[in-house]
Amino acid sequence: MKLMSLKWSAMLAMVCVTAMTQAQAQVGVVNPQLMSARQDIASIRAVVEQYLQIQGAGLPGQVEVKVGTVDSRLNVPACMNLEAFLPNGSRAWGKTTVGVRCSAPSPWVIYVASTVSVWTDYVVAATPLAQNQQINKNDIATVRGDLSILPAGTITDPALAIGHTTAISFAIGAPLRRDTLRIQAAVQQGQLVRLVTSGPGFKVSTEARAINNAVEGQLAQTRTPGGQLISGIARSGGIVEVAY
Repeated sequence: MKLMSLKWSAMLAMVCVTAMTQAQAQVGVVNPQLMSARQDIASIRAVVEQYLQIQGAGLPGQVEVKVGTVDSRLNVPACMNLEAFLPNGSRAWGKTTVGVRCSAPSPWVIYVASTVSVWTDYVVAATPLAQNQQINKNDIATVRGDLSILPAGTITDPALAIGHTTAISFAIGAPLRRDTLRIQAAVQQGQLVRLVTSGPGFKVSTEARAINNAVEGQLAQTRTPGGQLISGIARSGGIVEVAY
């Protein structure tokens, strides 16, 4: 009887262990070995670098990403799917912070300081530029530098500066910004302009008075000495073209 009692106790214990294992599987209990594994720091830095490279793909220049160090004492559970993101207020260039989060098996979030440099040519003053000075190609030069540490709106294409008028003065070497330049009017209100009318087989030039300000390519209205109102396209040098 004592032997049979021991056998029944062993069988009952096996049944209990099997039932507990099945119950754990049904409720999704995570393998203790997976829970005990710690997240590799190198993989966190790799996710941050890849994320910033993708974010910087559309920037005007050569993008260089430097991911900051992650504390070697970091002790978080290994993650099956790391996700990088930009916290509110952060940008994807210059000195920035990237968040890395994990949702399973254990949720956690850390933040990694990084630097994104954008190396490109930008436009600077080659000579001192006075306020209200119209810029020509000899007034500017291009130099190479990190766009991320320059003022917002720094011009990288010389064509966006030539022909424009300075709203402020510039010292030699100062970067030109879009918000500090104005488009020079091709014709100004009240200016005596040359009205050029052309068509198949003819071209006529006469004088007229501009009624409005207009930049290159804009519509300008003029009044002839006889009082006739004629509209045309403003061109530099005080010319208004009318085509038939």
